[in-house]
Amino acid sequence: MIFAALCTCAPAQAEKRVALVIGNSAYKSVPKLANPASDAGLIGGMLKKAGFDTVDVKQDLNASEMRKALREFGGRTRDADVAVIYYAGHGMEVDGTNYLIPTDAALETDTDVYDEALPIDRVLVSIEAAKQLRLVILDACRDNPFAKSMKRTVASRAIGRGLAKVEPTTPNTMIAFAAKADSTASDGDSRNSPFATALSDHLPKPGLDLRKAFGFVRDDVLRSTANKQEPFVYGSLGGDDVPLVPAKPVATGPQPNPQSELRRDYELALQLGTRDGWEAFLAQYPEGFYANLAKGQLNKIGAEETRASAEQKAKAAEQEKTRLIAERAQKAEQDKAAAAAKVAEDARIAAEKQKQIEQARAEAAEQQRKIAEAAAAKALAEKQAAEKAKAELAAKQAAEKAEQAAKPAADRQLPEVENQKVAALSPAPASTLSAADLTKSVQSELRRVGCLSAAADGDWSATSQRSLTLFNKYAGTQLDVKLASVDALDALKAKPGRVCPLVCNFGFKADGDQCVKITCRAGYRVGDDNECEKIPEKKPVATREDSKKRDTERRQVESTPSKPQASGQIFCNAAGCRPVGKGCRIERASTSDASSVMAGRTREVCN
Repeated sequence: MIFAALCTCAPAQAEKRVALVIGNSAYKSVPKLANPASDAGLIGGMLKKAGFDTVDVKQDLNASEMRKALREFGGRTRDADVAVIYYAGHGMEVDGTNYLIPTDAALETDTDVYDEALPIDRVLVSIEAAKQLRLVILDACRDNPFAKSMKRTVASRAIGRGLAKVEPTTPNTMIAFAAKADSTASDGDSRNSPFATALSDHLPKPGLDLRKAFGFVRDDVLRSTANKQEPFVYGSLGGDDVPLVPAKPVATGPQPNPQSELRRDYELALQLGTRDGWEAFLAQYPEGFYANLAKGQLNKIGAEETRASAEQKAKAAEQEKTRLIAERAQKAEQDKAAAAAKVAEDARIAAEKQKQIEQARAEAAEQQRKIAEAAAAKALAEKQAAEKAKAELAAKQAAEKAEQAAKPAADRQLPEVENQKVAALSPAPASTLSAADLTKSVQSELRRVGCLSAAADGDWSATSQRSLTLFNKYAGTQLDVKLASVDALDALKAKPGRVCPLVCNFGFKADGDQCVKITCRAGYRVGDDNECEKIPEKKPVATREDSKKRDTERRQVESTPSKPQASGQIFCNAAGCRPVGKGCRIERASTSDASSVMAGRTREVCN
């Protein structure tokens, strides 16, 4: 029986299991994470209790330390059967590749991730030598603060939310995410995240297949996060059960009462009253009445840890407030230096733009010079060719005349039709322009290119000279303006269209190559700026003649006697009251009139 028991336990004893646990909490460029350090301690303790040969727990590693830890762990996996890596901290996805972020990463731009973070492929390389099972657990799907602050160098570079889906290329490899691809995980309200808590509950169960264990983990996380977070597993395993902890061998013969041992272990854990004690008890007795009691004790401990964590966070917030107040003055100086740097950069950019403008102007001037030189060379070549053709024609005509003089008279009398044919075949001699004709031709060309508005009268006046000066200005030539020359005529003919800008008189505007009269709608007129403007309303103004007429009419009215008042008025005096007579009126009397004193200073006046 002893030999059989040893044979049964031999495979479990021969299986070598190694693990690497990393928890990054104290990041330097972003706020500190609360859970990864405690999550790493929980998972590391769980793996040690599960009987792993070596469990390396590392916390708050920078980039070089993470690479060293993976390199050393890769050496231990060469003779191992099971290799497990658990990582808790920040992670991110860039262009479909997942990266684990060390604590010293700054990630100011999206390209910094290639130098400051570790790709998931580097993690897979460190465990590929394991013989039976390669397991990577990433509790790194948190909301990533680096993605919000980093600058994008390329707008098309994708930075995902959470981690991207992965497909392992090696067999018997599983990669477990705390949340499925493109979603984030919750840290929860307790000391450990919901994902880490569920892992410690189900992975160490002896003989439980990993696929089923991760299914239980999924159910617990969904239940504790109100279906907001769903863990996900990528990769595939064979048909046999692959437990993280081998099943315990079945003992034969009489066994002691398990309840007595369970009660004794429970009482021992109760005396200890620590999280590690209750977790060890649940690892040994995951189900049953005492397991439920142990979970209640763990919840009690978790509540106390949550209170302590909240108190610690409050203290940290107060310290951060004090630090920010102290750094406010320093920030003002930094802002001032940044403003000065921006002004200097703007000045540099303006100088660079001005340099480009001046360079473009110089290139345009050089191009105009080359065009002018080419036009002058062409005109000179055409002139020389014309003179050469004229000389050749003169020599040919002289030779023909000499030949005709040498022939007999009968031979020289050719039919008129043949003479006409010969004349038609011979090129006409170039006509020599007189000074007046040359002047008219230059003036006509100046009118054609828009530089002369006067008529072509053959008089090379000051107006014509100013017109040729304008042509030199806008065509880039240097022709002599004092006289009309063949060079000027050739240069003008070389221009296919207008050269000088069209200038119109007041009341006219340019329309193509013509000046047309400006027509304004009713109520508007052409203003001083040669644009239509509204006609102001005229206010009446009193003139001297109107005032004289008004004064005359006023004097006539004043000199006219007042008309008698209407009948029906009553006049009263000392004799009594009576109606006012017809044709009479009542007037106010002066104080000197004694007869009107008693009459209330009024009197009756009749015409």
